[in-house]
Amino acid sequence: MVRCQDHGAAEPGRERRWAELFEQLDLNKDGRVDVHELSAWGVLRSDVDEIVRVSDTNQDGQLDFEEFSQYLRVHERELRLMFRSLDHNNDGHIDVAEIQQSLQKLGVAVSPAQASRILQSIDKDGTMTIDWNEWRDHFLFNPLHNMEEIGHYWKHALMLDIGEQLTVPDDFSERERRSGVVWRQLVAGAMAGAVSRTGTAPLDRLKVFMQVHGSGGMNLWTGLRGMVQEGGIRSLWRGNGINVLKIAPESAIKFMAYEQIKWLIRGCKEGGTLQVQERFVAGSLAGATAQTIIYPMEVLKTRLTLRKTGQYSGMMDCAKKIFQKEGVWAFYRGYLPNTLGIIPYAGIDLAVYETLKNAWLQRYSAGSADPGVLVLLGCGTVSSTCGQLASYPLALIRTRMQAQASLGAGPQLSMVGQFKHIVTHEGVPGLYRGIAPNFLKVIPAVSISYVVYEHMKKALGVGS
Repeated sequence: MVRCQDHGAAEPGRERRWAELFEQLDLNKDGRVDVHELSAWGVLRSDVDEIVRVSDTNQDGQLDFEEFSQYLRVHERELRLMFRSLDHNNDGHIDVAEIQQSLQKLGVAVSPAQASRILQSIDKDGTMTIDWNEWRDHFLFNPLHNMEEIGHYWKHALMLDIGEQLTVPDDFSERERRSGVVWRQLVAGAMAGAVSRTGTAPLDRLKVFMQVHGSGGMNLWTGLRGMVQEGGIRSLWRGNGINVLKIAPESAIKFMAYEQIKWLIRGCKEGGTLQVQERFVAGSLAGATAQTIIYPMEVLKTRLTLRKTGQYSGMMDCAKKIFQKEGVWAFYRGYLPNTLGIIPYAGIDLAVYETLKNAWLQRYSAGSADPGVLVLLGCGTVSSTCGQLASYPLALIRTRMQAQASLGAGPQLSMVGQFKHIVTHEGVPGLYRGIAPNFLKVIPAVSISYVVYEHMKKALGVGS
């Protein structure tokens, strides 16, 4: 057993081990290791780029033995600190309970079975514990710097925006809150959402049109053609300005409300994390709080999206005309179905995500505790889409209630009245009008959001 010690006595053996490893990596025997040789060793390209970026002091795109040794010297020191933080009883081994306890402190709740699968991905001798050698070898070419970065593997939200701001906020550790990482991630998420929504705005406008006017036989093609004929190509982006504008206040209010509700549920103790059912309650209440405050912007977004050429000169003109003609309560039309829609969305989103997460851990985590970007994107996209599917009829009723006064025909129906009218005249499929463009925008929205989010995090100095 090699114990985690920093004494100089271990240095000669360590240098010899590094030299042997460098010789194995140096496939062409030129005295340097490049990105291709590191990749051939099985190291992820993103990790290779990070290792070379921080270690290549002479900026030649390769690592000589001195640079390679310096990387290992610094990285193994960080790995030792991480190992010690996990080894709570200081016996030189990490067991299942210690992994579970450490991840829970970081805001990632895993069961003993899941913690066991994570341990097995590192445990090479089958003892169901991890010693220093196994820990060091597993993370040697993985440029993690602390335990919090391991906890980031299973952060739920990933701050991705698929155009429907109903997702449950992410959990952040106390250290993340103190360091300002939270607000930098919120800014990165808001920028990603702005670009994503702008990129998919034509599909979003088409969805709203089909929700309100779809009973007339409108489909994807006739809807798009009709909008372009009425107002030109630029009309496809009507309503996008306020849709982007409301991202920042809604995200900030939701996060602050979530933190306060989390404090009420679990108390203010350091590292207190929520179970799935508690996250559902806290997320639903936080979402309802944010929606209550910014809901007039939702009504304005619907009216601006549906407007004809020349109907309003801008956001303020639209708000002024609604207030003059319909009064202040018009800004809360559709509020009840909108708020009720948060419950099935948040519940199914979390339930599906946890199910997919557990399935991955059970089946694949023996190879690695890191699910990778594609798995996280896939889990988040599928769970959010399922949540949207469950809450869609309420979203459609909300949109019709927001729009009905501007249409000028027929009585002003309540939520129940709208439901009965749709089922009676259009059948159950009428509750899902516009869902096709809604689903069509999910993949481009997630893709755009992820790319922008990653670039914004780098620009703002938030580690991946």
